[in-house]
Amino acid sequence: MTVTSKEINSGFSDEVVSRPGGEHLNRCYSCGACSGICPVSQAIPDFDPRKIIHMIRMGLKDRLLSSELIWFCSKCRSCVFVCPQDVRFADIMTALRTQAIDEDFVSDDDLVRTGKAARVNRDLCVACLTCVRVCPWQIPKIDELGVADIDPRTCRACGICPSECPAGAIELNQSEDERLLAAAGSAK
Repeated sequence: MTVTSKEINSGFSDEVVSRPGGEHLNRCYSCGACSGICPVSQAIPDFDPRKIIHMIRMGLKDRLLSSELIWFCSKCRSCVFVCPQDVRFADIMTALRTQAIDEDFVSDDDLVRTGKAARVNRDLCVACLTCVRVCPWQIPKIDELGVADIDPRTCRACGICPSECPAGAIELNQSEDERLLAAAGSAK
């Protein structure tokens, strides 16, 4: 990866640290425990938690926030349990995702299109509350018109609500990481 001085944003690390979830970034001393345990990095070699933290510290804001890398984290939190410094890499990924959305590196429609969030087809929703009951993160809500609504910024694209919706009103596109994992599995 060649880096030019034009790409470096010296304040990027401070921006991440100032966001909820990013406050422990500076505890990292690059031991690699997170990378060693990460199931995503084993399936997608370009996803490396230690490399992502290095990119933050180098100030590669535009490159990182516009990259698919920040969306590959499954938030399994395996990295959190092995980190000797309590860096909480999964939370840093949440901070990066939030920053990418807030600064328009990605739109709500992009999240739905790429399978990073589910969407309710309002014409099919019967407001049965199944999605509200089955979501472990309490993301689907019933709006003022009595129809389910899912905020793409908080949706984890886990697939529970689309599979449980009796009306078939919730759509979740296959994500790029699912395609990559499927390709990696078929290559073995």
